[in-house]
Amino acid sequence: MKLTRLVGSCDDGDCPTLYLTDRGTLAVQGERVTGHGLPIPPHESLVEIPVELIRKAVRDDLI
Repeated sequence: MKLTRLVGSCDDGDCPTLYLTDRGTLAVQGERVTGHGLPIPPHESLVEIPVELIRKAVRDDLI
């Protein structure tokens, strides 16, 4: 899968980031959410990102 960085919270790649995939979907990098009590399948994860990351992507017309 090819990922194209849309927007991130920093420049070094070690922070919340939103990517566009070559499949026309979004991939999100963020802190893994634990202790939520939801029945998440083993092949999925919840991640947390700042709301401002999505706002910036929309504001910059990236998504």
